[in-house]
Amino acid sequence: MSNNGNTLDQRTFGKLSRLYIIALTVIAISIIVSQYLVRRHLNTQESDSTIINVAGRQRMLSQKLTKDILKLNSAKNLDVQLQLKNQIKQTLSLWETSHYALQNGSDSMGLPGDNSKAIQLKFQKLKPVFLSISNASRGIIAKIEKTPPLPLSQYKFEIETVTNAEGEFLVLMDDIVNQYDIEATKKVNWLRQLETIITVFTLVVLLLEFLFIFWPTAKNIRATLFDLINAERNAKKMAIEADELSIAKEKSIKELRALNYAMDETLLFARITPSGSLVHMGKKFSKLFRVSRFSVSNSFAEILSIHENEQLVIENIVAKYKKIGWQGEVKATTKEEKDIWLEMAFIPFNPSEDKSELLIIASDITYRKEAQLEIERLTKQGFDEKMSHQKVISSQIIENQEKEQSRIAKDVHDGIGQMLTGLKYNLESINLNDTDKAAQKIEYLKELALNIIKGVRTATFNLTPPELSDHGVVPAITKLIQELSKLTNKNIQIFNKSNFNQRLDSLVEINIYRIVQEAVNNAIKYAESSYIIVSLAHSENILSIVIDDNGKGFNPKKVEKVKNGDGGMGMTFMRERIKFIDGRFFISSEEGKGTRVTLNIPLPKEVNKEKLVNLPTI
Repeated sequence: MSNNGNTLDQRTFGKLSRLYIIALTVIAISIIVSQYLVRRHLNTQESDSTIINVAGRQRMLSQKLTKDILKLNSAKNLDVQLQLKNQIKQTLSLWETSHYALQNGSDSMGLPGDNSKAIQLKFQKLKPVFLSISNASRGIIAKIEKTPPLPLSQYKFEIETVTNAEGEFLVLMDDIVNQYDIEATKKVNWLRQLETIITVFTLVVLLLEFLFIFWPTAKNIRATLFDLINAERNAKKMAIEADELSIAKEKSIKELRALNYAMDETLLFARITPSGSLVHMGKKFSKLFRVSRFSVSNSFAEILSIHENEQLVIENIVAKYKKIGWQGEVKATTKEEKDIWLEMAFIPFNPSEDKSELLIIASDITYRKEAQLEIERLTKQGFDEKMSHQKVISSQIIENQEKEQSRIAKDVHDGIGQMLTGLKYNLESINLNDTDKAAQKIEYLKELALNIIKGVRTATFNLTPPELSDHGVVPAITKLIQELSKLTNKNIQIFNKSNFNQRLDSLVEINIYRIVQEAVNNAIKYAESSYIIVSLAHSENILSIVIDDNGKGFNPKKVEKVKNGDGGMGMTFMRERIKFIDGRFFISSEEGKGTRVTLNIPLPKEVNKEKLVNLPTI
């Protein structure tokens, strides 16, 4: 071991690492260069066969052109002459096109046109012969197409020109084809030489790697074994660290026990297995349903209700949401046949690597639910004389909600420890013999505890924001937007377009805040939006608040009929709240095009001068 406490000689391994990198880099470069050269050479040879084929075809075309021209001597009528003229014209066009493409290149024919000096000289030598045949052929075509047609004796000079030049053209063209073939053969021989050079180079590199890297590495590994004698120093150091970890563990366990006691005294709290069996139940929960706190043999559904249909509902919820969690309302019945409504959240967590459980946090909403059910019963029965009291009943529901949320906020804030009960079992299972894993586990659990405490404090803020009672609805909404933007990492903005800063009646402010809170949370949870804008504007008589999002949108007509807690009840409570403060509520949404929620709240005349408050401008 070296002086800096490393277990192996860092300089030796650093040197070996550099050598390995150099060796692998050389091989990689040789492969890349060889592939580049081979591919480049192959690209130049792709057109060789086409060039030779086209050049050889030129000889055939020249012979066909001469043959068709000679046939004119035996053509007795105009129709035969015209037919031969078309054949000559077609052959001449292809012959000339191929001739110039061989020299200048053609994308359509696959000819590059990059001829060597030798081939260019041969084409220069061929040029006058080519032009004499070409011009004579064109002269024949022109005379045939002339009106009236000329006699065959007029073609005699052009025919003799073509027949005399045709033999020389074949000889020169054959020389060009042979030159193309020679150059193609040279390219193939050069490629063979290149492959031989690359193979030899690669073998030499591999030999050098064996001599200067792999063999010295084996020697260095044997030398480093002697450094293991210094492991005793590390063992002493680890023993000291283990003692420090033990002290930290005892301190953390004491803190968790204190927090656990506070949670047991305040929250409706329980832990169950994914199959629905009870693992642990808080003091308040066990007192409500008269069951042992540490019973592990009872089914959680059987503890909550004595009715089979209610037990089946709870078991279905556990089975369906045991991996993703769930939040909603559950009806329970105690052994004394007393109906209890619970607002319950199922939170999956893993107390250990091979074990999973469900954390259950609930609140008693019986009074609120009974009031809600009573309103629904009266509505179904159609009692006209009681409909005039709807606003009073709605007020009671809303006030009960506010009281219940304040109580939940107090329970969550004062009783953090029970939520960390699971962490306690992990700490108690720490193995001090494995100091590295023990240290990592303690750090992880500390960080997890801080995150849970932060989440509980955030929930407390959402339930009872102090800004609402101290400063008014605008600062409260502003604070809500800032906190949600930080927690969700979404772009949430607020704009007070008309600098509204008035204080309203406390119930009016509470209802405005709750409606905005519900609308923004819906945009975050259900709309999958990335951008949310809350806009405020007011006139002399109306305060208008608009919440826009760029989410997936929905069909409002479908949501109005939903009463299962997945959005329908939230919209119902928003409508009840806006109705209570004599306001108006509008929802505009379309699937794939986002959602707009608009609130119009009347401003009382007496508030204009008497209740103006100097609030910060947003």
